[in-house]
Amino acid sequence: MDIVFIRDLQVETVIGIYDWERKIRQTISLDIDMATDIRKAANSDNIDDTLSYKTVAKRLISFVEESEYELVEALAEKICAIIREEFNVPWVRLTLNKPGAVRGSRSVGVIIERGTKPE
Repeated sequence: MDIVFIRDLQVETVIGIYDWERKIRQTISLDIDMATDIRKAANSDNIDDTLSYKTVAKRLISFVEESEYELVEALAEKICAIIREEFNVPWVRLTLNKPGAVRGSRSVGVIIERGTKPE
């Protein structure tokens, strides 16, 4: 199994349960690991034969910027569904960070894995 990854993808969105959070945009950060087989792309050296991290990132930025979730759990679940369904990824691990949400911590959030991790 090979992994295509994206680290610290920062996106502004409306996220949170408090009234003041519903009125502002906050920056979240995404770390994403996506299972794929890179052998075809490695042999052809052709972008059409790979899972394009740029294409995935652009899709997620567009989605997250337009979303207005209350819970990071709900947003994380939908992000994983988009990756798996739209990009035919069998397994994904997502870390969704919400910096500054808890005083004294750099960040809080969730780590979720969806799908079956290939051998």
